[in-house]
Amino acid sequence: MSTITAIILTYNEELHIARCINSLRNVADKIYVIDSFSTDNTLQIAEKFGLEIRQNKFVNQAVQFNWAIDNCNIQTDWIIRIDADEYIDNTSDINLREYLSKLSSDISGLIISRKIVFMGKPLLHGGWYPKWNLRIYRNGHGICENRWMDEHIVLTTGRAIKIQLDFVDDNLNNLSWWTNKHSNYATREAIDYFITLNDLQHNNSVTAKFWGNDAERKRWLKHQYLNFPLFIRPVINFIYRYILLRGFLDGKQGLIWHFLQGFWYRFLVDAKIYELKTRFNNDNDAIIQFIRDTYNINP
Repeated sequence: MSTITAIILTYNEELHIARCINSLRNVADKIYVIDSFSTDNTLQIAEKFGLEIRQNKFVNQAVQFNWAIDNCNIQTDWIIRIDADEYIDNTSDINLREYLSKLSSDISGLIISRKIVFMGKPLLHGGWYPKWNLRIYRNGHGICENRWMDEHIVLTTGRAIKIQLDFVDDNLNNLSWWTNKHSNYATREAIDYFITLNDLQHNNSVTAKFWGNDAERKRWLKHQYLNFPLFIRPVINFIYRYILLRGFLDGKQGLIWHFLQGFWYRFLVDAKIYELKTRFNNDNDAIIQFIRDTYNINP
């Protein structure tokens, strides 16, 4: 059968890491934990499972994942990327190793469905399920595109197919933690906005195509979203997801999620973009230089 390595990125994930590892124990031959110098019990829990643990200073998800690929000497046939607050739904009848071993050589990636659980309730409406992501790929046949947000695995050779396998995103932290995390995400979204606006993306990025695969269509839609006026687009996004895509069918949890994630978070992104534009009088060159100097990146 095919062999599999799983890579888990962690920072203070003591609530989730054991659940994630347990979901992988019958799937992966090797599990690496790539930690960003956690200050809680994440590493102590991971050590009890006898896993390979590496530590590296965090810049963003893409940099951390690609660092793992370059430094872990992975020898297996396939690689899984999974977040610490996710777990594989093992209710599926799929034997992943056997399934992978039967694939033709031109298939280099598997696109799985991601299910978000929020405040104990799966979000099945509003366009949130299934959310298709390429998370499993042949070793040496892919790379994570270097973006500050919404990064995807990009195949360098071969093609990807969908598989009916759920990765469940069920974060157990409270709303104070969630809003603080998304405030940090909003900063990264604002950075990504100016990088995209100035066409400074690196190579090996997902191509924005409406008629492409799920990732390509999502990237195309995001580019269209960027063209809408600031502060108007969060309202449109909320109405589209909560009303037109029937996010309201997920009850009170759906209301909270769509208001916070679909409106408040997107409004905060726009506010941070506006803040930079105002600070530098809409001088894109000055903004890009500020991003380079402040976040030590060279877009």
